[in-house]
Amino acid sequence: REQLRGKRVLVTGGGGSIGSELCRQILRSSPAELILLGHGENSIFEIHAELQREIAKHPRNEPVVLTALIADIRFGDRMLRLFRQLRPEIVFHAAAHKHVPLMEANPAEAITNNLLGTRNVVNAALATNVERFVMISSDKAVNPSSIMGATKRAAELVVHEAARKSKRPYVAVRFGNVLGSRGSVVLTFKRQIAAGGPITVTHPDVKRYFMTIPEAVQLVLQSSVLGYGGEVFLLDMGEPIRIVDLARDLLKLSGLEEGRDIDIVFTGMRPGEKLFEELFISGEEYQATPHEKIFIAANATGFEAQGLDEAIVALSEAAEDNDRDAIVRNLQNLIPEYAPPI
Repeated sequence: REQLRGKRVLVTGGGGSIGSELCRQILRSSPAELILLGHGENSIFEIHAELQREIAKHPRNEPVVLTALIADIRFGDRMLRLFRQLRPEIVFHAAAHKHVPLMEANPAEAITNNLLGTRNVVNAALATNVERFVMISSDKAVNPSSIMGATKRAAELVVHEAARKSKRPYVAVRFGNVLGSRGSVVLTFKRQIAAGGPITVTHPDVKRYFMTIPEAVQLVLQSSVLGYGGEVFLLDMGEPIRIVDLARDLLKLSGLEEGRDIDIVFTGMRPGEKLFEELFISGEEYQATPHEKIFIAANATGFEAQGLDEAIVALSEAAEDNDRDAIVRNLQNLIPEYAPPI
């Protein structure tokens, strides 16, 4: 609250699952201005209207200015002009494409949005002396097997390089799946149950980390206070859960029985997916922070990418040509641990 009170705070992807919850929780800290930036007008309209109702219900001595921006982070000039006009002091960067199979099928979009879009927002932040910058990353950036995960790791490197050059607290925060987000497996299962089944699961052994959206966002906000510059934080999300167990639990909670009322069908792993995502990996060093559920990934924090600018140029050209092979090859050159499916 002390960090956010009276500040101009900008959230990219402000209409998304994580971005909108960031906006709700930031509002409670009484910023001077809360800037909601997003590409989808309907989602920005909805969160803007919700926050306006919240302000009307709970008037403050120091009123909060709400600003809704419809803008695409892929346009660097647009980002720079908006940042110069609005002069945000703290930025939470949540805008990203996140669906693994969709990004495997549309790799150019993953590059232009997740990587080049992040670079545009970071460059605008640097040019306008943004005090603090927090990028929302993913457990899929750890030893990535997907284009989505590799672009999120590449985006982390952009933020890390900006912190190294500017000596400002620009950081990334990694966490796994959040319950209730758009596209969440829980919502998919609930729709399938309502339709009478079957429930589709990719593999009987697939596991994922889960956390509620409000808890993940609270930890992101607290990570922003802990950062000095360049850290890759990761959230302790407890034990991973088998997806098939989650499906069976939802069936029981619905008063239904597997095999009698609804079947569970295994459909096979989708492109770019892993059986289980990694938050803590062997060989990585982890440093504790004052918060028991937030850690620093020391190796990722200390890593300096060689030829980052050249790699981004090559990836940009490959995306412009919609050249999947060149995208994969250049991502592998930039991120040696990226292992795409054969």
